[in-house]
Amino acid sequence: MRESLGDRIFGMANILLLVVIGIITLFPLYYVFVVSFTEPSEYIEKYGFVLFPSKWSVGAYEYLLSTSAFIRATGVSAFLATVGTMLSLMITSAFAFGLSRKRLRGRKAMMIMVMFTILFNPGIIPTYLLVRDLGLINSVWALIVPVLTSGWYVILMKSFFDSIPVELEEAAMIDGCNDLSIFFRIILPLSVASLAAFGLFYAVAYWNTFFSAVLYINDFTKVPLQIVLRNMLIDSDTSVGGAVAVEMASDKQLPTQTIKMAAVVVSTLPILMVYPFLQKHFTKGVMLGSVKG
Repeated sequence: MRESLGDRIFGMANILLLVVIGIITLFPLYYVFVVSFTEPSEYIEKYGFVLFPSKWSVGAYEYLLSTSAFIRATGVSAFLATVGTMLSLMITSAFAFGLSRKRLRGRKAMMIMVMFTILFNPGIIPTYLLVRDLGLINSVWALIVPVLTSGWYVILMKSFFDSIPVELEEAAMIDGCNDLSIFFRIILPLSVASLAAFGLFYAVAYWNTFFSAVLYINDFTKVPLQIVLRNMLIDSDTSVGGAVAVEMASDKQLPTQTIKMAAVVVSTLPILMVYPFLQKHFTKGVMLGSVKG
């Protein structure tokens, strides 16, 4: 079927619009990346606006990775993203598996409680009081325990477990498997797509932990990377995060802007590196609970 002149013009206009949107979206990322690798002297000579540097340098990264405060904050965020994600997946999948078994007593009451947590949020003050009474103030576990699972994720994973044929469970029980064996040897291997999708969601959330750290962490040695990054970019004069700012201000050889851009690149790089490996599972996992025809 031949396209009319109007259809070709419309298609070209759409392509041009998408190209413009793509450039607008990618330009900030490109600029941050370029500035972080720009030679300090060239950055100063061009008054802080560099699009195509003639000299490349890794001095900002070398200096940043030699800063103890930044390395410590990166370690905290890495701990949250790894340990927190594994614990969240364990709790969410186990809870969802239990709710998907119709023989579970009190199943409907549990589902109502899960739905209640989705519809109603207790707010900041009750959550803070709970964390305080648990003795988790100034502990990295305050950034993990209150958000170990999500009611919405439990519902979605439950719907995925419901789609697994019950005959597999019955056959395993005949072979002598108990509920734990069924869960670890049958259900979880069949749930790689959902685990990868939710694992990515949890990992991004833990890596980007910010507000809860502001509420519960007063010790600078235990703050995650996003707190340090925020203070480097916006409010470097505050006491929290000031250690990096002081070290940056005391170094006259490197412009602080190149160090800030390097910090942004370092903070976003882990998620960008993990996503391609999970993409094939992610595209399946996002369809959890959909209607199959």
